[in-house]
Amino acid sequence: MHRSRSIPCVVLVTVVALLWAACAVAQDLTVAAASDLQAVLPAVAAQFEKDTGRKVTAIYGSSGNFYTQIQNGAPFDVFMSADIDYPKRLQQAGRAEQLYEYATGHIVLWTRNDSGFDLSGGLAALVDPKVKKIAIANPQHAPYGRAAVAALRHEQLYDRVKGKLVMGENISQTAQFAQSGNAQVGIIALSLALGPVLKADGTYVEIPTEFHPRIEQAAVVISKSSHEALARQFIDALKQPAMVKILQSYGFATDQNATR
Repeated sequence: MHRSRSIPCVVLVTVVALLWAACAVAQDLTVAAASDLQAVLPAVAAQFEKDTGRKVTAIYGSSGNFYTQIQNGAPFDVFMSADIDYPKRLQQAGRAEQLYEYATGHIVLWTRNDSGFDLSGGLAALVDPKVKKIAIANPQHAPYGRAAVAALRHEQLYDRVKGKLVMGENISQTAQFAQSGNAQVGIIALSLALGPVLKADGTYVEIPTEFHPRIEQAAVVISKSSHEALARQFIDALKQPAMVKILQSYGFATDQNATR
């Protein structure tokens, strides 16, 4: 006589839990994020998870490199660029939608506390013979690098210091060059200078915004996202007061803080 065998309740609970966990992981949002967001995005992601129960996985790099990767089909859900031009071009090509300008970035001069360099004179301090290396992001694909070059040209300093320039692949690597002492001074994002590590290790002076074109930053939903609804929800979340406050706390100008 054939006897049916019942599945133990514990096994059922375990299977359900594993299936639920798999579904939860599948619903994680993958964000291609400009490197200037490395200090602030964890707080943004934590707020989003608190509000929605969904996790955000961030991958950091230069905006230009991400633009190329997305054109080639990289499986991101959201692109947070440090240069609004890249999301606009993706949108025009039909590869992105729901563009939102979430902030305007700023550049600063940063040096270690123990470097002995006085940055109070601003960019003019870079001509000091004691300054052997100046870290900037690669202007070919990093908007903060283009802003650094523009600021140096504005002050007619570029030709005098170009031999000292060392290029970071992105603004985060640029900050690492300065933090490690491989460069005496870095022209980096204010958002990174306000992060816990650099804030403790160094000092900075803001570079006037009129020295360079505005660093307009925008986010878009990637059209081929497998989590399009969640990606749209994330873009909408960036507009909420709690998120705006987080961005402002790391030095980003927003619609509510445009005169910083």
